[in-house]
Order: sequence, then C-alpha cells, then structure tokens
Amino acid sequence: MLIMDSPNDKVLGDFMTDNETTLMEIDQSNIAAEDEEENDPFLKFIDYAKSILHQNEGELEEDSARSPGWSWITNRILKTCVSYPSGVTPAILLSELSQAWNEHIRSGAPKKQSDVIMKLKKKHKRAKLPNTVTIDSVFEKKFLSLSSVIEAVIIDAFILPGTNIYMLTLGDIWSSNTLDLYLHRRFYSIADPDNGILKKGREVLLTGCYLRVATGSSVCARLLPTEYFVVLLDEDEDDDAMLIGAQFCSDSFSSVSLDSVKEGASYSLYARIENIGPLEVHGKSGSLERKQITLVDNDGIRLIFFLWGEQALIANLFSVGSMLALDRPFIASVVDNSLEICDEVCLEYGSATQLYLVPLILHEEQVSVALTQNHYQGSRLLTALNPSEGPIVSQVTLPCDSQGSIDFRNYPFRSYVVDLRNKMTGISLYGVVTDIRVSDGIFSLKIEDTTGAIWAKLHFIKSWSLGRLAMAHTVYISGLSSSLTPQESLQLSWYENATGSSFFNLSCLPAFPNTSCLHRLLCLTDLSIHTSGAQVCRVWLDQVEHCHVNTRYMHTLCGHRVDQGPNGDLECKFCQSICNAEVELTFHLKITLADDTSKIFAWCIGQTAAELLQISPDEFCGLSEDEQIMYPSSLEREKFTVSIVNSRDDSGSFLEQDRDRAEWEVTRAIKCE
Repeated sequence: MLIMDSPNDKVLGDFMTDNETTLMEIDQSNIAAEDEEENDPFLKFIDYAKSILHQNEGELEEDSARSPGWSWITNRILKTCVSYPSGVTPAILLSELSQAWNEHIRSGAPKKQSDVIMKLKKKHKRAKLPNTVTIDSVFEKKFLSLSSVIEAVIIDAFILPGTNIYMLTLGDIWSSNTLDLYLHRRFYSIADPDNGILKKGREVLLTGCYLRVATGSSVCARLLPTEYFVVLLDEDEDDDAMLIGAQFCSDSFSSVSLDSVKEGASYSLYARIENIGPLEVHGKSGSLERKQITLVDNDGIRLIFFLWGEQALIANLFSVGSMLALDRPFIASVVDNSLEICDEVCLEYGSATQLYLVPLILHEEQVSVALTQNHYQGSRLLTALNPSEGPIVSQVTLPCDSQGSIDFRNYPFRSYVVDLRNKMTGISLYGVVTDIRVSDGIFSLKIEDTTGAIWAKLHFIKSWSLGRLAMAHTVYISGLSSSLTPQESLQLSWYENATGSSFFNLSCLPAFPNTSCLHRLLCLTDLSIHTSGAQVCRVWLDQVEHCHVNTRYMHTLCGHRVDQGPNGDLECKFCQSICNAEVELTFHLKITLADDTSKIFAWCIGQTAAELLQISPDEFCGLSEDEQIMYPSSLEREKFTVSIVNSRDDSGSFLEQDRDRAEWEVTRAIKCE
C-alpha cells in the first residue's frame, strides 16, 4: 500500500474519489516496468529540456505561465530527430527547442502597442487559429504564405492622398509592428468613413495575402488586396448586436428560394458553423478543389456553403461552433453543381458576398493533475523545484469547446492511459504497440504504457502512410481524441489530417541508435530485464553459417510482406489491400547477434536487413546460387549498433508470419566503423 505522508494528504484523498484507478491500485507486478520507465532516457531528456526552457523564460508573469507542454516538447524533439537521420546531440536538440519556443512566445511581450490593442487584449478569449502568423514574424521573415492567417485589429483607416484607395493599418495582439493593407474594392462599402464598420478598433481576419516587400524608395512592406477577408462581430457590443438583429435575422434557410433569386432577391443569413470538411479534389485532371462548410440556422435547418478553388483558403478563417453571417451569398442549385446531397439549394462565395463572424469564445476548465504525474514525474520535475516537499496535486486550466471536450494539447504533463476520460481532445500518448487490427480500411492499434492499454482507431486520408509498424514498437502519437463506444468503453480516434496530429515510431527512427539522449546502451544480457519497447545494443554478427537469408516482396507503404493471391494479385496482409504497383524486393533475414555477455536469435526485414547484409536485394539476387550461400560468411563478427524490440506475442496476430520463432526484431542497424 502506498502511504501518503505529504502535506497534501487531504487533497490527495479528495481527488482519489474522482479517479477510477489510483496509485494504491497499482499491482506489485508493475514495479519493474515503472522502474524501467523512470530510467527511460527519452522521458528523462524531455523533463530535462522542460526545466531548461523554464529557466530561460522571461521574467514577465504571463511568460512564466506559458511553459511548453509535454507534448509540444516531445513533438519538437522527434521532428528534429527526423531532420537529422544520422543522429543528433543533446546540444542540438536543446538549441532547436529553445529557438522554436522563443519564436512561439516572442509575440507574448511586444515592445509597445497601441491603446486599441491593449484594450482588446484584456477581453481576448477566442482560440488562436491554426494557420495564424504574427505581424512581427512577417516583418522578420519578409515572407507570407497564401495559406497564412492574420488575426488583425484595425489601428487606422484612411484614404491614400490624391486617390480613392482605401488603406487599413493593421496590428495584432501579439506584435509591436503594424502592417498596411490595400483594401479590396469589394469591401469599400463597409469602409465608408461615415457609415462603414471598418474603423479603428475593429477586428478582422484575412488570408490569401500577397506581401509587397519594401524595396528602393518604398519605406515599408504592405499587403496587396485580398478577397478573403472576414469582419469579426461581438454580440456583447451594442452596435454589433443591432447589426446582427437588423440585417441577418430576418432571413432564414427555409426562406431561401431559387425563384426569388431569379427575380433579383438577395439574402442575409446567420448560422452556426457545424462542420468544416476536408479539401476535395474534383475534375478529370484533379484540378478543381472544393471545401464544404456545413451551416445550421436557428431553426435547425442545414445548408452547405461551398468554397471553390482558391476560395478554400477562407476556411482557414473559420472554426467549428462560430456564428457566420453571410451578406448576399450566391444561391446555387444543387443540380447545377452535380452534388450528391438532398438540399435543393446551396450557398457559395459570390462576387458580392461579404462575411462576418462571431467567433466561438474559448471557455476554460480547471483540470486536476492526475496522480500519475506525481508518481512518475513528481520525483523528476515537480519536487525538483522544492526538494523538501513530497509529490503534490495541483490544477491546470485547459480550453473547453462548446461540446464540453477539453483540449489537452498544452497540458504540461505526460498523459497516461489511466488518466484518459471521455471528451478529451489533443491527447498525446507514449507507449508500446501490443496489437494491430484492420477492419474496413480502419487500422486499430492497442497502445500500452505502465498504467494500462487502450485501443486507438487511425483514420488516413487515403491509405496507410506511417511506414513500417509492428508489435512491440515504441510509438508517440499526438492529436488523439477520446469517446465512448456503444458498449460504454473508452476508445481513441486519430485523424491524419487533423490539426496537431503526428505519429512517430521511435523503434524505426533512423536517428534513434545514434542519439544518446534517446536511449541507453544495453548488453544483450540486459534484454531479459528490459523487455518492453525499443532498446539499443552494440553487437556483432555471429554463427553466420546458420543465418537464413530469404528474398521476398514487400509493400512499400507499410514495410510488410506481400503474398500472391489465388487470382495472381499481390496482397498485403497488413493493409488488407491489393498492391501490385506498390511492391519492392526485400530481404527477410534471421541471424544470431552476439556481444561479450550473450547471444540472441533475431530477425529483420527491409532496409535494416540490407544494412546488416551490406548488399541490396537486387545485387544479392544477381549472385550465383553458390555465391549466395557463401556470402554471409564474409560478415562474420561485423559490428553494428542496433535498435531491437522483443516481438514475442501470444495474441495470434497476423504479423506472426514475419517472425518464424525469432523473438527479437532488429528495427534499425548502423555499421560500426
């Protein structure tokens, strides 16, 4: 039994009633696994990096409150490792982390801002859009991509002297610089100095912008006119509330009529954004792009708002749950667009259409820091700040959407399986894959950490795109969301194209064996103790006369073997698909690895097998039969640094065909010079 003798006993006791599983329920059989995780170099480096970033933060109160979350640090480390496949030093990782975090928070303390922006900052409660860039960053990089979003505040509106060209001076709440915009003529009607709403203090969103960089006699950079411009409204402001009531509440979706449109009628509509669909590609040559925005009015009636071609950029300005006001949208016939939906009409962004948005207000919820944080991380991080205190329980504030789902993307700690509850988004998990299943094109992974296991369903845009993955591989996955099945059991979902989604297979990461802060170098005898996840050993090839070298075809997308079906097609058992045009010749190797302490019999496939054999499959097949038999003898006692996992499994998975009684899989190999 765990005895709690810290000053926080009462808080701990109260909190336990809200948790289905507590630390006191951890079985003694898990102690070894917990000790192994406590010594995981990768996890220890994440905590070390977090402490370094915390020390380097500014003295401003708002900066110190915005420390990087556990998942942010983990993502940046692994992305850097992908960028440096030959390995990376701790110094490089810390430098990359520090630079990325400084860029992330640099906008938090601008040198000087106008009174207009300072006033807005105090009531700014909406979530930052995914593609948002700051004006300061535009000045620094002298670059702005078309898909970038600027969340701006109008500092000044004026007409260029001697012309009728309207200009807006824009700032944002994160920057000290301002940027001038040539206003597109379609918005001149709402920029009128007397009756327009594009005045000082108005918030706007814009995308699809071209930046004119300052050159020659031009003293400053400016934004060229863009049609993709949305005006923000605030229902708490009297003028905006009156505008919404007077202009957008008289028409409803049920009143929209094609006959009236043909007679010259126009509509002003107000509805909630229910869904933002993915980018679709149409046309024989795939040149026509389209996005569907599902809108719901106050009567519960739905209409589709279509964005075509470059107009799809406007969707970057929207967020689900926000209210969208459409002034004079183009009313189209569903038949005209050959759309497979039941509505008679749909909406489009026409040449006279203007958009207004009441953004979804970001609600926050107090979330208790789970007991696992105190058990696994308390000794490393929390108590490091005050060694005299024992593990503590505290709370963090996280954003919550209109459906009650809590966003854990910026959660400061690692999430464990035991911590997961219904209606969580932005979850990150670090664990070992213990089972893989495929049904109707949906892949399900069973991910296990020291507190338990859970199933996660992976949804891909087209097909599997994560490279080779097998049992016992160590993975890090972010962008997960939780929900309850009809049987009231908890499950996770992951969408490849969702904001914040990432997937890293540490076992197959090229940089893993050569990056000392990600692993500890073990002897083969230690593998009997450290059986979970990817391990790194320095070995030589032994008893090569008993090795088994086979060539076979492999599915290039997933790295698994393919078999020929009854009709002659090549079938991937992993993806459960026909893959005639997506195969390559590969090795399947079984060989003895040895060091000064022990020997093991291991297997590998693909590039790893070619690295151990130091020959390509095509070159090997070009040898004569006798040369193929003799070839392995030339590799006796060749030394390698290898990533290795224990692939033993009792679940009867279809992946068993790749093992053939060899319990250890070599996932990466690097020849020692």
